[in-house]
Amino acid sequence: MDMDIPQPVLQMHLSASPAERTPPTLRTTRAEQPAEFIFSDQLSATHDPQLRAMWLRWNPAPRPNFNPALLEDLSRYCHFLAQADGSQREGLIECDAGSLPFGYTVLASRVKGVFNLGGDLDLFARLVASQDGEGLLRYGHACIKVLHQNYMSHGLPITTISLIQGECLGGGFEAALSSDVLVAEKSARFGFPEILFNLFPGMGAYSFLERKIGYRETERLIASGKIYSADDMLDLGVVDVVAPDGGGEAAVASYIGARRHSRSGLAGLAAARRAVHNLEYEELSRVVKAWAETALRLSARDLKLMQRLVSRQNNMHASRNLH
Repeated sequence: MDMDIPQPVLQMHLSASPAERTPPTLRTTRAEQPAEFIFSDQLSATHDPQLRAMWLRWNPAPRPNFNPALLEDLSRYCHFLAQADGSQREGLIECDAGSLPFGYTVLASRVKGVFNLGGDLDLFARLVASQDGEGLLRYGHACIKVLHQNYMSHGLPITTISLIQGECLGGGFEAALSSDVLVAEKSARFGFPEILFNLFPGMGAYSFLERKIGYRETERLIASGKIYSADDMLDLGVVDVVAPDGGGEAAVASYIGARRHSRSGLAGLAAARRAVHNLEYEELSRVVKAWAETALRLSARDLKLMQRLVSRQNNMHASRNLH
């Protein structure tokens, strides 16, 4: 069988690539308008001068998941932030738009009703069918590379926020968990469906959750395969703020505004928490290895269930594009 594995996956590695070093396109703006950095049709970042925040929004295609091209774009975004000056109380990017200070980064989605549906299940199925363990590892490492950098606040004295609007499943949930603060709209839904096809979320879910809610609740949540509400996640201590539907951006602005005078101290507190939790990249890498080994043992039935989820993702994306 010709598996036709996409070249971007075959080329993924952990060192800085020429693609990572390619700067984003700065959309021409007037001085009073926010600067927007275009990484691709799937990813852009906008600097909010009032909130002193960098908003990153993704628009994956053909499905709202972490396809290989989006992962490359996210790696470029991380490399872009790594160039910021972090020697003062916040980050500072120098570019053609001027000096852009920021104390916050926000992960969000441009797809209506979907934060992110997670891993590229269609790709997983093909890699498993061809028993391409190296391909699975490359994909997994590409994921944890960007999530760990977000978890570490990109090495800057800033606070990271995830704004969850809509479906937040699998790897999308893992991405949200990599931030310091989770803000969710009321109708947001969370879950790890991987157990339904005999797999587990291998790109940080256990590491992030165990440090927030303990191993018992972590394993219960991951092993259940259930979908949870924003209020469920608030009660469990996973989500920090629940906002009315349509009020997510305002809730982020309110959160930032309320901490305006203590921002630096709170960023330092987050750094202290990371030091105590001691989540090293190597831990995530070991989990990815266990995930890839488990994936290679999936049965034909498991792969059929995975493809059914791919079909549901396609249908969901198509229906939302009609509205």
